[in-house]
This record gives sequence, structure tokens and C-alpha cells, in this order.
Amino acid sequence: MKAALYVVPTPIGNIGDMTLRSVEVLQAVDMIAAEDTRHSRTLLNHYEITTPVISFHEHSGESAAMALAERIVKGERIALISDAGTPLVSDPGYQLVRAVQAMGMPVVPLPGPCAAITALSAAGLPTHSFQFVGFLPAKQNARRTRLDALKSSDSTIILYEAPHRILDLLDDVEEVLGALREVCIARELTKTFETVRRDTVATIRDWVKGDANQQRGEFVVMIAPDTQKEEGVSDEASNLLHALADELPPRKAAQIVADHYGLKSRDLYQLLIDRE
Repeated sequence: MKAALYVVPTPIGNIGDMTLRSVEVLQAVDMIAAEDTRHSRTLLNHYEITTPVISFHEHSGESAAMALAERIVKGERIALISDAGTPLVSDPGYQLVRAVQAMGMPVVPLPGPCAAITALSAAGLPTHSFQFVGFLPAKQNARRTRLDALKSSDSTIILYEAPHRILDLLDDVEEVLGALREVCIARELTKTFETVRRDTVATIRDWVKGDANQQRGEFVVMIAPDTQKEEGVSDEASNLLHALADELPPRKAAQIVADHYGLKSRDLYQLLIDRE
């Protein structure tokens, strides 16, 4: 292995999700830079990895990043790991990558677990285009402002949320994007109580609110694209369409709304099919 910074993903829950290559790299490098050394020790012990570990996190600062980069220049191989998932995805540390690159040394990324991609693969939402936004602001006004900016996106939106704010987030999504906007929540991915559910945000919010168990753990929340914007369907027409679709066959519901608003029934029918 050459002197380089190795960006190594770690499991997001199930300890068995380490790749063979990730284990081999962590065993072979000269040093592991970990977000939380105590947290990482359980994983390293499980795979009998005895490589020295140092702490590197969002408060380490530029000087710490430069010190690690200088060690790589001198010929050392250093691996960067986070508490869970792929380092630098909604996770600090890009200063270290930039420092290593600035010194002309290679950065070697390894593929592996990532909560956002894992959740998206099981969401049943469009994947041809998606936008990862990480955590939204903790305060309601700022959070709603950010949601409003994302409201008309034609991509699936992927974000993370903490358990104590999940209901507040769903309330705000319903308020800003509308009760019928489709969302999918993925909770405790790869763990014992893994849950993935897709429905309208109003239905998801009521379900989470009614079951305290669904308010625990780590969440990935995915929001469907604004199909109304793509198809030129007003909020009023869309609300009627989906209300009728709960009681009538899709083609019948589409025809009624098309006749009422002067729209094309095949476009409305396709909207309903895309949400299945």
C-alpha cells in the first residue's frame, strides 16, 4: 500500500457490513484517525485490528489536519473513519482531504456503507436524480425556510434527522410542502428494528406520532420530487385527484379531475401510477 489518506466507511448499524477491503486497509495502515476513538474501539476489536488510533473530529482544527497530511508526505499510510457510514458524508473532515491534496499526496476512497444511499435503494422513490441535504436547521423558522427553497425540486430530497426532532420535521414538511407530498422514512437501518415506510407525509406523521417506538433511533427522510410542478397540475387539482383515488380506480379518478380542470387524463393517471 502506498502512502496516502484512505477514506474507509464503517457499518451504520450491523457490524457485519464491513467490507473485506476495509478490514484489510485498517489492518495495514500505520495510523487510524477516528471521529470517536472509544466508539471505534468496539469495531476494531471485533475485526482484530490493532493499528494505533488517534482522534480526529470536527473540532480538531486545521493544524491537526496539516499534521496528519505531513505524516503522509513522510511516507505514512493513514485511514480516516467516522462513527458510522462513509466519512465526510454529512460529516466533518474535508479539511484533512484538502490538506493532503494540497501536499500532492493521494486520497483513496473505499466504497461501503452510507445511510443515505442504503435508504434510497429501498424507498420506492425516483432515483434518476436526488439531492442530499443532510440535517436541516434545528429551529423551526430556519427549517421551514430551507424546506420552502426545496419545495419545487424535481429531484428526490434525502435528509437526516434526530429522533427528538422527527415529528417537528414531519409537521414542517406537511405545512410547507402539503399533506399529500409523498415521503419515505427509513429508521434504524441495518439494525434489529429497521423500518422503511413510504406514504403521504400526513399519513407518515400520524403513524410516527401514534407509535413511540417509531420515534426512536436514527432517521433518513426522503421527500418525493414535486410532480405537480413537472406536470403542471395545481395543488387543488392534485389534492382532489388523490382524494378520489382513495375511493375510485385510478383511471376513473384521473378522468373526473381531467374533465373538471381541463387537463389530460393520461397525465393524471401517470401521476397516480408513479406514486404506487
